[in-house]
Amino acid sequence: MPLILPNTAPTLLIRKSAFERVEMTRAQVDEALGLTPDEFRIEGSLIAIGPLVGEDTLGELIERLEGAGLVYYDDFFELSGNWPEWLRLFAMDASI
Repeated sequence: MPLILPNTAPTLLIRKSAFERVEMTRAQVDEALGLTPDEFRIEGSLIAIGPLVGEDTLGELIERLEGAGLVYYDDFFELSGNWPEWLRLFAMDASI
């Protein structure tokens, strides 16, 4: 089932296999960002983290992912959340 992406703030999409490859855990991300259950979603082999509020939150998370060995675009990607309310975007793993 596709994940609905909010238009209010950025969302980071991560390949689940890449997240697991570098042995990151949801608990680590939750601890760093203080996420609610709705802000860390998994559907198939895709993880969506967001909406990410706060001026530095997205940048800090990207630094953390790159520091763990993940590669922007190949392993994760962010969507700005900057689109009109009349447009709804969904994300889904392309292999499904």
